[in-house]
Amino acid sequence: MNAKKAAATSGRPARRNEGGVLRAVCVLRGEGQVAGTVYFEQESESAPVVLSGQISGLAPGEHGFHVHAFGDATNGCVSAGPHFNPHGRRHGAPGDRERHAGDLGNVTAGGDGVARIDMMDGGVALSGTLSIVGRTAVVHERPDDLGKGGDDESLRTGNAGPRLACGVIGIAE
Repeated sequence: MNAKKAAATSGRPARRNEGGVLRAVCVLRGEGQVAGTVYFEQESESAPVVLSGQISGLAPGEHGFHVHAFGDATNGCVSAGPHFNPHGRRHGAPGDRERHAGDLGNVTAGGDGVARIDMMDGGVALSGTLSIVGRTAVVHERPDDLGKGGDDESLRTGNAGPRLACGVIGIAE
């Protein structure tokens, strides 16, 4: 699927379960040992998205974690494009007013190489213009400096480095 077609399919609403909760899932895979599963839930269109799951095979410490613009893996994680940024803002931290919608900050791997994810984010959604369904979640090699690195790359990517693993965020039951 080309980037234009992938962008056109993004924004589909996640499926609501019997309780009305929107749900999505992402299975992350990389060229090395990095792999994981991340679950996304949103109770209503105005509620934050709750993320849970884990990523294994990481070096201990922080790793940038973002939603990228396209649901395209034709050339590995590079095909996912830049961070999801529908408002044309600079890179920042999840709680910042000035940030890409896809800026989810960092995940932290323990000594066992596993990052356990338990976070909420109000900058993304599972339906509407901020929907991340059909886009790609990416875990990076280095920590995200949250736009505070003092250089141009910090304001674009957070200096998080190469993409270790990625996966398209899909509708879940």
